[in-house]
Amino acid sequence: MPLSDPRQLRLLLARYADLRIAQVRGERRRPGDLEELVATLCAVTGTAHIDEAVAAADALLAETGRPARRARTAPGAAPLLAA
Repeated sequence: MPLSDPRQLRLLLARYADLRIAQVRGERRRPGDLEELVATLCAVTGTAHIDEAVAAADALLAETGRPARRARTAPGAAPLLAA
């Protein structure tokens, strides 16, 4: 399921970053939100793991001429991308 609109891909990456930050902070979210978003990112990038999906999304956005910015991460958290 390739994503043709870079804005939509940026929105998915931003939402992923928000959910990961909330997870690291211990904030409560609706159960399944992060898992659902990870599955979506993997599907739209054609990958099987979130790390691969984030890298692929970054590469796809770089091809559009406006790569995603790297977001700051919480100590001990996995690297995140922000739109």
